[in-house]
Amino acid sequence: MVQTSLQPVYPTTVQNLKIFQIDKFNDDPSLIHAIFTRNGGVSQGNFKSLNLSTSVGDNPDAVNENMAIACRAVGVLLEKTVSCRLVHGADIATVTRHNQRQMMGRFDGLITAEPDIYLFMRFADCTPLLFFDPVRRAVGLTHAGWRGTMQNAAGATVKAMVNRLGCRAKNITAVIGPAIGPCCYEVGPEVISAAQHVFTGASTLFTANGRPGHARFDMWQANRRQLADAGVQDIISAEICTACHTDYFFSHRAERGKTGRFGVILGMQ
Repeated sequence: MVQTSLQPVYPTTVQNLKIFQIDKFNDDPSLIHAIFTRNGGVSQGNFKSLNLSTSVGDNPDAVNENMAIACRAVGVLLEKTVSCRLVHGADIATVTRHNQRQMMGRFDGLITAEPDIYLFMRFADCTPLLFFDPVRRAVGLTHAGWRGTMQNAAGATVKAMVNRLGCRAKNITAVIGPAIGPCCYEVGPEVISAAQHVFTGASTLFTANGRPGHARFDMWQANRRQLADAGVQDIISAEICTACHTDYFFSHRAERGKTGRFGVILGMQ
C-alpha cells in the first residue's frame, strides 16, 4: 500500500471520495487540486468505479455521473472545468475567460493565470505534471507519456508559463504525479532509441531486465531532468507507480488496455 506519512503527495478523503493531494499546495487556500483515484464512482466492469473518460468504452451516463461526483468533492462546477484531447505531444494551450471551453482541442498541456478556471485531465500510466507559481498566480497541467516526454512536454509547459503568463521558472513548483514507474515500465527499441537522441546520458534512465532489446524506463526521472533543465527548482515527485497500485489507480499497462482513466484537477478560486 502507499504510505500516507512523510509523503509530499498523500491520500485523503473528501466527501467520502478518496483522493490524493499535494501537501505543499494545501498551504494556499485559494488553490483547488486533486488527483482522483479509481474509487467512488458508478461505473462497472473494467471501468469500476470512478472512470472519468468517455473515450475508453464506458457508459457515457456513468462517466457524466462520475464527473459530477468528482467536481462536487472539490467544490467545483462542472462547467468551470477545462480539458483537452490528449495526443501524446507537447503543445500547450493558454486558457482565459475569453477562450475557455470545456474541451479546448488537441493539446497535452493547459495553463492559466485566471481564477475560476479548473484544468482537468485524465490518466492511466502516463505522467501527470502539475505546476503552480504562487508569485504570478498561475497554474499548469500536462500529460506526459513517453512520446510527450521525448518531446519535452514538461519543459514546454514551463516555457509557456514564462513566455505567455509572465512566470519565472524559479518560482514554479512542479509535481510529478502518480504514473507507471521504473519498476514496471518495460519498453522496447523505439523508446530506447528515442531517448538516446533526446537525453544526455540516456542509459541512466533505463534498467536492463534480461530481455534483449528491452529495458525498464524511468519516466519519473526523465521528467525531473526536463523540469530542472527548464529552470524549475522546486520539484515534487509522488513516486507512486500506477501499475503497482491498481487498488488506487487505473493502469493501461497492468490491466492490458481494458481499463478506465483517473482524473487530475487544478485551478485557483
